[in-house]
Amino acid sequence: MLGNMALFRIHRIKDSAQQNFRWAPHTSGVTNAKPKDYEAGGLVESAGLYQAWRQVRETEDALRLGDILESVESGEMRICKYVGFEEAKWVVPEPKAEVEDHQMASAASAG
Repeated sequence: MLGNMALFRIHRIKDSAQQNFRWAPHTSGVTNAKPKDYEAGGLVESAGLYQAWRQVRETEDALRLGDILESVESGEMRICKYVGFEEAKWVVPEPKAEVEDHQMASAASAG
């Protein structure tokens, strides 16, 4: 990489999730993203987030609402919204069996 260039990993929102994201009310703050709603979209090298967005905007790989740019170096994630890019993080739900086991253990210790 050259000087102040950064490498970003693109996470493309799947079509089914994109429709929900597009019509959801805007919220500020960190956006919780589910890995199951995304697929790998390649890499882009750029001086920053908005430069990366500009680089791909005139191509068939243009970023859509809900797509995420992740800094390969820091792991910082930003999601593309109407208002620009906002912070995002992955949210992975607990496996159902572990939740049920925890609830049963809590009930047994309370009893």
